[in-house]
Amino acid sequence: MRTVLFGFLLAASACCVSAFGQTGSKTFTRNFVFPPVGLGSTETAQVNVANTAPVPASASATAPSCTGTVTFAGANGATIGKAMPFTAGAGQISSVNLPFNSAGITGVRGAILVSVQQTFSSNTPCQLLLSLETFDTTTGATHIFLGSASSVLPVVAAGFEH
Repeated sequence: MRTVLFGFLLAASACCVSAFGQTGSKTFTRNFVFPPVGLGSTETAQVNVANTAPVPASASATAPSCTGTVTFAGANGATIGKAMPFTAGAGQISSVNLPFNSAGITGVRGAILVSVQQTFSSNTPCQLLLSLETFDTTTGATHIFLGSASSVLPVVAAGFEH
């Protein structure tokens, strides 16, 4: 176990060192995927994205900003509607909703898959925190809350070589 952990930490360190050695702004997309969840006829699914990056002390530093899109897909894998954009500055939360009646689900319940695509710039601070919830559309009562998502980071992305 220690060998695996040490190897992971070594690889992560090499990635970060090579990223900091880059000049100019590099951009890539990080994809976060939540596990599939059920959505009932009286529910709305909501993705919350928060930027927890601190405001820099220097006025000349780049202000933190997280940008990207939220994508909903049905059980058949087809995208539901259009990808919805988000932007969150330092300390801000942005939410994207999918009401049941917009999900294209037949019957009273169906499964959805939610992903968040973060557009990341090497010189714009962003610390993205994600959650997915479903809630009763009438009462607002939360039914499901997921506070994490798996991140899929490409091996080579826009000039960053890991």
